[in-house]
Amino acid sequence: MSELEEWSTSRLLTTAARLVDHAWNERLLDIGITHAGYTTLGVLSRQGTMTGAKLALAMHVQAQTIGKTIEKLERENFISKIRDSIDRRSQRITITPAGIDALARAEDIERTLMVGAGLESFDLRKLLHGIIGELAPQRQKSATATAV
Repeated sequence: MSELEEWSTSRLLTTAARLVDHAWNERLLDIGITHAGYTTLGVLSRQGTMTGAKLALAMHVQAQTIGKTIEKLERENFISKIRDSIDRRSQRITITPAGIDALARAEDIERTLMVGAGLESFDLRKLLHGIIGELAPQRQKSATATAV
């Protein structure tokens, strides 16, 4: 029996996620973003300008976790922060034209990476949707309770 046969499902899933992340990061290096940066740009492109807290919630991570990604994207001029006109203490994050270009380049990489690695399986996607659908609402309840 291989060592992998002894691993728990959660360990298999987190290891697979890390390996996919590493593969992504290697291919995204030329663009100047990470997989987390690509995901962040995608959320901003689809959902529009938002606060860091809302962005973290949309990405299913803690606000502190998204902070480093936001800093890197801002340094590369892929996003900009705009002071909220109503709550001057708050900043809203928006994707820039350079960010839109980086996102388009990353989307091209996604098409080749996912198909080339055999990760575009309908069955795998269905399983992952189920896992996220079950765990995300619990995580959001916990994050909302912690923020209040």
